[in-house]
Amino acid sequence: MAEVLGLGITHYPMLAGADTHMAGLLKSTLKDPDIPADRKEISNWNELAQKEWGDDGGVAAAGVHRARLLDGLTRCREALDEFQPDVVVVWGDDQYENFREEVIPSFCILAYDDTEVDAFGVLRMLKVPNAWGLPDDTTYRMRGLPDFARQLASDVLVSGVDVAYSYEQRKGIHFPHAFANTQIFLDYEHVGKEFPYPMVPIAVNCYGEHVIARRGGMARFAEINAGEQLDPPGPSPMRCFELGRAVARSVQASDKRVALVASSSWSHAFLNDKDWHLRPDSEADRRLYDALLVGDYDTWQKVTTREIVDAGQHEMLNWFCLLGAMSELGLGLEWSDFVQTEILNSNKVFAVYK
Repeated sequence: MAEVLGLGITHYPMLAGADTHMAGLLKSTLKDPDIPADRKEISNWNELAQKEWGDDGGVAAAGVHRARLLDGLTRCREALDEFQPDVVVVWGDDQYENFREEVIPSFCILAYDDTEVDAFGVLRMLKVPNAWGLPDDTTYRMRGLPDFARQLASDVLVSGVDVAYSYEQRKGIHFPHAFANTQIFLDYEHVGKEFPYPMVPIAVNCYGEHVIARRGGMARFAEINAGEQLDPPGPSPMRCFELGRAVARSVQASDKRVALVASSSWSHAFLNDKDWHLRPDSEADRRLYDALLVGDYDTWQKVTTREIVDAGQHEMLNWFCLLGAMSELGLGLEWSDFVQTEILNSNKVFAVYK
């Protein structure tokens, strides 16, 4: 009989960058000429936003934010080491990386062998220096467990949840950062060195109608207001919940010690159109976090795709997968933390289920 640990973390790219650049997404947003001037005026921001922005454009707040995130990651790594998994299964979003115009699967299990991963591909694209002062071309090895991944795909398909599978990474791209950063952040003090646990990524099409329309990233309001050609939606929150349950049943039937990990921040400012990409939807996040704390899965299962998109909570579909698995296995929440920010793009949540 398998043993299972559940973890929830963030793969926030700017945590891998220097504090001086952590508020870079907001600074870029403030240059958008189609955002009303009064919404850009700092004196009109709420109290937390003004405090974080300070007189240095968020640099000091970035240091405080980093400390909170590293505390959460340390707690999760300690739980991982105490558990000593045979494999770490990670739900993460593919943000126009492995999957592009040729095919966008709702779910895809990456049944890869050991893979050389570009540690700082996203940071290079954003022209942000990494927090460790390492060479920009630093790579590391992500150990795979392809036989386990193939069996997982077989079990999930037989259970009635359609899932794609992949044996090879798309050529000429950096490895999807949801998974690359998961290993980096769970091994923050040893970037570029050997991580002791093999990893099986499960890519979720979290970006749905925006995955190609916005290339998985920021969009200017001139483009949005001109009328985007939206893509079909991603999998519904309920379907992600069902996938989590199916993965849990497969894992439970194995003889492995398995860590199941949701890797994402919660609502993202650059996806929160109604607030002009200036802040995350903290109110929507808090509602779901309150339900998470008391194990209220009914509230989570009632969330619709439209609600997710309107709140900029796209990447939270990874957490719907995790909570589906936790509900199936009856694991209890042992510890959690909600790290709120108004200027650093996204709220972050950490969780340990045992």
